[in-house]
Amino acid sequence: MDNPKRPAILPRMTHDSDILIVGGGLSGPILALALAQSGHSVTVIDALTEKVRKNAAFDGRSYAVALTSQRLLNSIGVWDAIADNSQPILEIKVSDGRAGEGPSPFFMHFDHAEIEEGPMGHMVQDRHIRRVLLDAMAQSDGITHLSGETVTAQQVTPGSVTVTLVSGKTLSGSVLIGADGRGSSTAERAGIKRTGWGYGQTALVCAIAHEQPHHGIAHQFFMPAGPLAILPLPGNVSSIVWSETAETATAFNALPDDEYLAMLRPRFGDFLGNISLAGQRYTYPLSLSLAQNLVDDRLALIGDAAHGVHPIAGQGLNAGMRDIAALAEVITDATRRGEDPGSIAVLHRYEEWRRFDNTALAMATDGFNRLFSNDNAMVRGIRDIGMGVVNALPGLRRSFIREAAGLTGDLPRLMQGQPL
Repeated sequence: MDNPKRPAILPRMTHDSDILIVGGGLSGPILALALAQSGHSVTVIDALTEKVRKNAAFDGRSYAVALTSQRLLNSIGVWDAIADNSQPILEIKVSDGRAGEGPSPFFMHFDHAEIEEGPMGHMVQDRHIRRVLLDAMAQSDGITHLSGETVTAQQVTPGSVTVTLVSGKTLSGSVLIGADGRGSSTAERAGIKRTGWGYGQTALVCAIAHEQPHHGIAHQFFMPAGPLAILPLPGNVSSIVWSETAETATAFNALPDDEYLAMLRPRFGDFLGNISLAGQRYTYPLSLSLAQNLVDDRLALIGDAAHGVHPIAGQGLNAGMRDIAALAEVITDATRRGEDPGSIAVLHRYEEWRRFDNTALAMATDGFNRLFSNDNAMVRGIRDIGMGVVNALPGLRRSFIREAAGLTGDLPRLMQGQPL
């Protein structure tokens, strides 16, 4: 929301927009709304048409929006419209085991009641967030949304960055933001290289309707081939992110629905009663992908364009939200001080703020996946004892809960619920 005590932002030179954002998924529009509220003019260049984005059916993608990410969405004025389609995450249960054998007696149980701030987060379907963001951008005078357009070239000149669109149109701005995913063409055109590897795993994603209520409890069941996440959605429905080896996932996904469910049931268990498919099924290959640099002259990367991690902790979107909040703060503060927000000196502040956290999250998710996605008896014993120890120590358990809620580290103002 606007803060009348903040000085107005004055343009340094004539551009089509202060900020050019490539990517119309989630990260690009959220950053656009944050920057527009602080007085910047923003153009979002979206490869998909608005009709395709608005009419998207459930494609299996749901997100655990951490408490601090919810604060950001509330600060930019969109959370109230999202909340009706969200499900609070009240508890998280983490266990280890094999399909059909049930979980190990050692587990971790995190309850939101152990922290004062409220639910650790909310589950929201991707399609509901997108529709709200599209409506909010359409209502903002500071945002131009170009749908069905892609960037074919970008060029940096003194004081400006220019992009050429597939339509032949050119646009100039002070800063170019790459929010165009793991295969970011924006990063590639800037010569930014990536580090990463595949996991040989594929996520089978779908929604499951079940007889019994989930009570807002998220489950993470670690099996030798990979984790199974059961994530609560509104009503008696849960989102499933089921990791298997790439070969097994391909075979399972080729099965008809009844046989697919027959493979899922011994892994899912019967604690929610009978289960059935709700909507279509999808698969996503799992990998790690880190941009070696988050910034270049007049360019910054956010979200998956900067870092793509294993979904084992459900923190990929929330890491992108921290990128957004940090970059919006760095750009806004620099502009208010009369600095050039596209200068490499200014953008390096964003990189210094986010580089360690992003790398730490990537290494943590990579390490957890390697630790839990195996059936070595000795490793299995060590990890089960470790979970038991965490669960038995209230202070350590509380620190995990605060981490899941996004309450640790150097939080940008938007993630504290404060205006830019």
